[in-house]
Amino acid sequence: MTDRPRTTPREPDGRRGPRRARPDATPPADPSATRARGGRPVSLQSGAASPEANGTPAERPRPVPEATVSRLAVYLRVLGELREAGVETVSSEELAGASGVNSAKLRKDLSYLGSYGVRGVGYDVASLQDRLQGELGMDHRQSVALVGVGNLGHALAGYTGFAGRGFPVSALFDVDDALVGTEINGIRVRHVREIPEVCAADGVTIGMVATPGPAAQAVCDLLVAGGVQSILNFAPVLLAVPDDVEVRKVDLSVELQVLAFHVARRHTGATAVTDKTNESVVS
Repeated sequence: MTDRPRTTPREPDGRRGPRRARPDATPPADPSATRARGGRPVSLQSGAASPEANGTPAERPRPVPEATVSRLAVYLRVLGELREAGVETVSSEELAGASGVNSAKLRKDLSYLGSYGVRGVGYDVASLQDRLQGELGMDHRQSVALVGVGNLGHALAGYTGFAGRGFPVSALFDVDDALVGTEINGIRVRHVREIPEVCAADGVTIGMVATPGPAAQAVCDLLVAGGVQSILNFAPVLLAVPDDVEVRKVDLSVELQVLAFHVARRHTGATAVTDKTNESVVS
C-alpha cells in the first residue's frame, strides 16, 4: 500500500487527527452539507430546494457546534421512545428532562433547526422526530461494516440495537482463520483483505474498527479504499485519514478515568464543570 503524507493530528477529544492525502480523492461535496468535524461548528440544512435554484443569493447555514449535534442525536432517541409510547406532543421541559439537559439548552439546540415549538403546546413529537432524522442524515440508507470480531467486536456484532436505530451491520471482517467463514447473526465473517471490494459493492457508509491498536491503521486504510468515509474507532490509537473522512474515537478506558476523576473529586469536596447529558461520549 502506498504511503500517504500525514498532516495535523486529531486528538481523542475529537480534534483533528493525522490526515492522509488520497491521490484519487475527489473535491469535497457542498461545504454546507452536514459534517461533524471534531471541535468545529458544522452546518445543518433542510432538504428544501436551494435558493440558488430560484435565482436568489443563498444564505449560509447557521454554524452548529459539534456538541449540539451530539445532543440532537439524544433528542432523536428520546423522541423515538415517546412516539413508540403513543405520545403526540411534548413540552421543552419534558423533552429536556428525558434527555438529561436543561430546557434552555434544548430550546437553543433546536433553534438551529428553526424549530421553536408552540407556546403552551410544546413540540409535535412526530414532526420533530422526522425533522431531526432528516437533519442528522437518518433519511438516507446506512450500512455498517465491523472489523475485528474478538471479544468487543463480537459483542458489537451481536447487538441488535444498531439495526433498530437505522444502522444495520451488513459486513464483518477479521484475520483469525478460526473466525473467518463463521456466522454472527446470520452474517458471514470475511477476511480483512476483502474489505475494499465488499464495502464498495455493498455501499458501506460507516466502518467500525474494533481491532488491537497495531492493526487499526491498516484496517482503516482498507475501509477508506473501499469508499467508507465515516469511521467509529474503538482501537486505542489515532488514525490517519484523508480530509474527507470523519473519525469518531471511543476510548472506554478514558471514560472510566473520567469517572474515576469525579469520584476522587467527591472525596476531596471539589467539583468540576461537566455536561450532564447521560451519554458515554459527549464532545
